Amino acid sequence: MKHSPEFLAIVEDAKSRVQEISIEDARVHLEENPDTVLLDVREESEWNNAHAKDAQYLGKGILERDLETRFADKATEIIMYCGGGYRSALTCDAAQKMGYNNVKSLKTGYQGMVTADWPMES
Repeated sequence: MKHSPEFLAIVEDAKSRVQEISIEDARVHLEENPDTVLLDVREESEWNNAHAKDAQYLGKGILERDLETRFADKATEIIMYCGGGYRSALTCDAAQKMGYNNVKSLKTGYQGMVTADWPMES
């Protein structure tokens, strides 16, 4: 999907404040830190089609509304992923504005996970 220049500018602005993590580093981090949450922030239809094994779901559209209910401890480590790393950067930025400082955006997102043979389920 081709993204508009305005959308890309918003994403780049968010990325300037957000920590990103590579697929390889995320895999190691999750193995070494089993309490870290892998959070899928894609649309519900994308989640229902397939998602990373052991991931939890909280769509970008309701993240700000439901994040504190789902994860009351703002120190919770969360790695967010979307389709390609754009929406997850935006959701991490929003989460940080809400006081969550242990959030990371997965570079390349779901597409990168599939390419890296990340275990999936539906």
